Amino acid sequence: MADAEQPQVPLATTTDQQRPSWRLIGPGIVVAATGVGAGDLVATLLAGSRFGYTLLWAAVVGCLVKISLAEATGRWHLSTGRTIFEGWRSLGRWTTWYFAPYIVIWGFVYGATAMTSTALPLNALFPQISVTVWGILAGVAGLAFVWLNRYGVFEKAMTALVGLMFVTVVLLAFLVAPNVPSILLGLVPTLPDGSFLYTLGLIGGVGGTITMAAYGYWVNAKGWRDATWIRMMRWDNRVAYIMTGIFVVAMLIVGAELLHNANIALRDGDRGLLDLGAVLAERFNPFISVLFLVGFFAASFSSVLGVWHGVSLLFADYVAHLRKRTLTVDERERSTPFRAYLLWLTFPPMVLLFLERPFQLALVYTALGAFFMPFLALTLLWLLNSKRTPPQWRNRWVSNTGLGIAAALFIIVCVNELAGIVQDVF
Repeated sequence: MADAEQPQVPLATTTDQQRPSWRLIGPGIVVAATGVGAGDLVATLLAGSRFGYTLLWAAVVGCLVKISLAEATGRWHLSTGRTIFEGWRSLGRWTTWYFAPYIVIWGFVYGATAMTSTALPLNALFPQISVTVWGILAGVAGLAFVWLNRYGVFEKAMTALVGLMFVTVVLLAFLVAPNVPSILLGLVPTLPDGSFLYTLGLIGGVGGTITMAAYGYWVNAKGWRDATWIRMMRWDNRVAYIMTGIFVVAMLIVGAELLHNANIALRDGDRGLLDLGAVLAERFNPFISVLFLVGFFAASFSSVLGVWHGVSLLFADYVAHLRKRTLTVDERERSTPFRAYLLWLTFPPMVLLFLERPFQLALVYTALGAFFMPFLALTLLWLLNSKRTPPQWRNRWVSNTGLGIAAALFIIVCVNELAGIVQDVF
């Protein structure tokens, strides 16, 4: 498609936009909750346990980066009337060549990861049932819920899970009695020795996955279909990621006060959260540990539901455009490709629940995944500064700065991931 082609959608002025309303907030909560999983909790905990409050500023910067990315995705959908995949297709067929293997391999490995993460707290609460069985049950439960319900019910369930994990973690932060002067000092950017990778993880990892590209689809599913909803979308996005910022800061406080000061080390990976549960039981009482495990489950299962729904929407749109068809928002949720990808996320990955992740598959998954966030940031910069976007909704300097920082950050993360792969191979 030529760059000069103008989108055939009505333009909205600044005076006829939908006013922000608390009761309409939803898609932002969904995308933020989906992006914040158990792995992000562990990364934040480990950063707090090893560096105290020193990297608090990185968590704040990370939330600002995610606000820029999600806002750009939502603005593209609403200002042009086209999906993000349509935007990618307009940039050339090379986007399809990248996206096809990525979404297939990513879904296979992520399905097993998400099911295992959800199974860990359930196994800790009910050890009579193995992690493998709990993982299978979690995957099937996610499949059944997304298959049988539409966006409205899905959003309510996600909001409930977000509320549960938010209250749990913020309560823990209050219980460990945060050091306010140290928190304020942590807002000053510094990089202690050995903290570079943790800083990248806090800025680039928390709340940032392929599901950020699904935000525009959830915005449309909410009923926001044109530029009159951009003001509301921005409000929704900011509120959601401010909540995410509070959540991340609370988790870092727990790591700093409970682990760093006591010189307690956690295991890497999701099982480190089980170690924290044991520490909480010893420091406070078993009830607090159980409460934390419930929050751990909420964070993990919200990612299951969010990925099962959001990435399936992306896949349905991808297949529709390969077939030169256009699906409405409602048709995507009922389409065969949507349900086929749901099945792909659920059943084939169960094989990995019984086996260690194959080394070669892990390398391909890591390599493809490392490229996605730079791909998203750079293509949004391209699309929203071109004639594909109506003039009044193109990027201004604030958006370009935010997306430029995001692109640079994710390129650094990508290079670091690829360097790790080279080391593993050779």
